[in-house]
Amino acid sequence: MANLLELKNVTKIYSRGLLSKISTTALANISLTLESDKPTILTVAGESGSGKTTLAMLLLGFIKPTSGQILYKGQDIHELRGPERMVFRREVQAVFQDPFAVFNPFYTVDHLLTVPINRFKLAKSKREARAIMYDTLEAVGLHPDDVLGKFPHQLSGGQRQRINVARALLLKPKLLVADEPVSMVDASLRASILETLRDLQRNYGVSIVYITHDLTTAYHIARSIIVLYRGTVMEAGDVDTIIKNPQHPYTRLLIDSIPWPDINRRWGETEIKAKESELTDHGAGCKFLARCPFATAQCKNPPPLFRLSDYHAASCYRYDANPDLPSEELSQVLPI
Repeated sequence: MANLLELKNVTKIYSRGLLSKISTTALANISLTLESDKPTILTVAGESGSGKTTLAMLLLGFIKPTSGQILYKGQDIHELRGPERMVFRREVQAVFQDPFAVFNPFYTVDHLLTVPINRFKLAKSKREARAIMYDTLEAVGLHPDDVLGKFPHQLSGGQRQRINVARALLLKPKLLVADEPVSMVDASLRASILETLRDLQRNYGVSIVYITHDLTTAYHIARSIIVLYRGTVMEAGDVDTIIKNPQHPYTRLLIDSIPWPDINRRWGETEIKAKESELTDHGAGCKFLARCPFATAQCKNPPPLFRLSDYHAASCYRYDANPDLPSEELSQVLPI
């Protein structure tokens, strides 16, 4: 059986124009595998500019990689045509950050749900389409009679985001790309939406790539995590291990920024050599070099991933006594 999704040495570079020599590497040599018969939730974490949203756009086929391949069930997604492309569009769905932006304010909730039902011919009659909408809305914790017939502005942010999840679910996807799905939702609703995503994975066999800058939500929803910085994997593995015992200085910095319920614990205790706005070093070495408190001359060369344990790897020369982990084998340290 072919893997559900494979990224093979994917790199994405943005340039400023045809004549400009200035370019930005949004993702660098990323490899990843999701198996078809083992639905999982994988978190991709990092601060703004780390390449998270670029990864989401690549997975959805909205943009093409500069180099490398993205395979869905063994086929390059940019070579799919006709019925095969329709299957990909139905089975790979997205939930984005802003729960209002995907709505047309002139249409009711019914329209958002009936368009994909009609587009992919999921129902033979209006009654069957209505039944599908009811079942899907109930599956994400909504009462259909409370939301159907209403316009987006008549709903709360949490309701709108659940409807977005319902829209994806009614197509019976195999893969859901969730890009910051709770960052614009009230804190009181985040847990329930995250639980809805977990239910999709457990009860419907949907693999989820959960993209976030918030490590607290990552800790509660996923088993495995990839930490990105400037398009490069800094640390990866079991989410419980990495959150409780981070080994890369950048991951420690992210975790140190989490607000703790302890008034005696200061934020930002980790030393930082430079602010993001002050960085000028875009060389070929470690992407975190200019900010790292442990940087040495060796860091002017890009470090590989070093395998720290069965489900833990970090890209830092402090662990060069450990065996290298080739980028193609990254998925080996991601528990399912």
